[in-house]
Amino acid sequence: MGGAWFTSDTHFNHAMVAGLRGFASAEEHNEAVIVNWNAAVSRDDIVWHLGDVGMRKPFLPLIKRLNGTIHLVAGNHDAVWPGHRDAFRHQREWLEVFASVQPFARRRLGGHHVLLSHFPYAGDHTEQDRHLQYRLRDEGAWLLHGHTHGKERMTFTECPFVPFRGEPAWRGRQVHVGLDAWDLRPAAAHEVEALICERERGQEVT
Repeated sequence: MGGAWFTSDTHFNHAMVAGLRGFASAEEHNEAVIVNWNAAVSRDDIVWHLGDVGMRKPFLPLIKRLNGTIHLVAGNHDAVWPGHRDAFRHQREWLEVFASVQPFARRRLGGHHVLLSHFPYAGDHTEQDRHLQYRLRDEGAWLLHGHTHGKERMTFTECPFVPFRGEPAWRGRQVHVGLDAWDLRPAAAHEVEALICERERGQEVT
């Protein structure tokens, strides 16, 4: 049985993102992402791609060059993202290269239940948070996300959310799995779990 990986924001064929990441062309960026991915991920592994796969000219054939069984949580730049009016028209085509396509997901990571979304609870790479109506509500669960293009791997707000019944649950427990935070490669499940465990060990509820 293979391992599990998480990633986001591959942005194949996106010249602007390629330039920001230090590449001379979108094609050079494409090849680097593919090489880094396949150096980490084996054919038997499972990868959760949290959206913004690529741009403009056809890029879905590039996905077939990537190792692993890939599940997609769509991002706002993906034609299949449900925030687009005609997203349903693209489902069949995208399911030819992805094992599943969904707007969000819930997985178990070690001893933790984690949510998966392209968007963080809060944060963006613009001055204001966008697409608020498509973001998951922060009720204290850990969230794995992309979208921000930052170098940070984790954000955490020291403000507990207290449900109607039960113990306080901390807000802002976000792990950024986008390529920009992981040296242009997917993040291994054990790496993400280690971040979560390290943060929880240092967390004190008062």
